[in-house]
Amino acid sequence: MNDADLGFARKILAEQPFSNLVGARLIAFGGGEATLELDIRQDLLQQNGYLHGGILSYAADNALTFAAGTVAGASVLTTGFTIDYLRPATGTLLRSHGWVVRSGRSRVVCRCDLFAVDEEGAETLCAVAQGTISVLPPSNGS
Repeated sequence: MNDADLGFARKILAEQPFSNLVGARLIAFGGGEATLELDIRQDLLQQNGYLHGGILSYAADNALTFAAGTVAGASVLTTGFTIDYLRPATGTLLRSHGWVVRSGRSRVVCRCDLFAVDEEGAETLCAVAQGTISVLPPSNGS
């Protein structure tokens, strides 16, 4: 991974207001893979005390798209994704790891594993996702 690429990707993440709201951090970016983390906080839980599914979906969406960006550049946009919740997410940290399955000229297919991490650092797989990311055409102004 190139530190300049990670720095640029972190700048893009920082420009997303919702990512700032949930406190997302990009910890790895390059070689067809991207990993995001966010702290599991009380204000992100649902009524049963588990991390809200919407937060898991957000983390999957961004990990999928950032993974695609490692091979297709910054002009990418999620076309669609599916997520399967395997078990409730509890712990102190959510880690979302996305990777490219296949990269084409106009679309990139990616997968993502989401892990809840406890105080000792043990990971529990809590959701999996797969998505298609569109590569946007160059704008006429660039």
